[in-house]
Amino acid sequence: MYEERPSRLTGAVVWRLAPGDAAARPVLPDGCMDLLFSEGRLLVAGPDTRAHVPQGPPRAWVGLRFFPGTAPALLGVPATELRDTRVELNDLWPAARVRRLRDRVTAAPDATTALEDIALDRAAEYGRPDPLLRQLVESLDAGRPVAATAAELGVGERALHRRCLTAFGYGPKTLARVLRLQRALALARSGVPYAETAARAGYADQPHLARDVRDLAGRTLGELLGG
Repeated sequence: MYEERPSRLTGAVVWRLAPGDAAARPVLPDGCMDLLFSEGRLLVAGPDTRAHVPQGPPRAWVGLRFFPGTAPALLGVPATELRDTRVELNDLWPAARVRRLRDRVTAAPDATTALEDIALDRAAEYGRPDPLLRQLVESLDAGRPVAATAAELGVGERALHRRCLTAFGYGPKTLARVLRLQRALALARSGVPYAETAARAGYADQPHLARDVRDLAGRTLGELLGG
C-alpha cells in the first residue's frame, strides 16, 4: 500500500510504501529526486529518464520526494551524476555523518518525519532554492515551449540547458517531455478519453501520446492504468 502527504519542506512530498504488489510497479519519470530509507539504508533516487523497476524482494520504503530541481543544491551533487541511478547516501556524504542520520531515522517513531527533518536542516544550511527553477517547471508544466520559456525567464537557451543539467539531470526539452507525461497520466487516470488526454496534455495526437508513454514508461498507457 502506498500513501503520501505534503511535506513541511516547500514543494516536497513524503511517502510510505508497504511491502506488496505495489513494490513491483515501475517508478515513472517525474522530474523529481527522492531521499529514501529502507531496512537501515539511506539512499538517493536520481532523476529518471525511463521507468525504474525495483529489483529484489518486496520491502517497506519511506521517502521524501523533492520538488523538481531542488534536490541537487541540498545534496551537494549535480543531478547529471545521479541520472537513472539509486545510490547510497554515504557515496555522496561522509560515512560518519550518514551513520548518525541513519541511526536518527531508525530510532524515530515516524521515519517520514525524520527524513523531513534531515531535509529541513539541510535547507536551513543552504538557503532557499533558485526561484528561476520553480518558474521554469511551472512554465513547462503549463505546456509553454522551451524557447518561449527561456525568453520569458530572460535566460539564453544554452545557459538554460546548462542549468537544467545541473538541477534536473537533463535538458529542458526532456524535462518538458517528462512533465507532459505526468499531465497525461493524471488526465487518463481521472477517466478522460485517450484522444482528449492527448490534446489536453499537449501531444500532437493519440499515436504521439502512445509512443511517448511507451518510450518513457516502457509500457502502454492501458497497461499503466490497468496496474
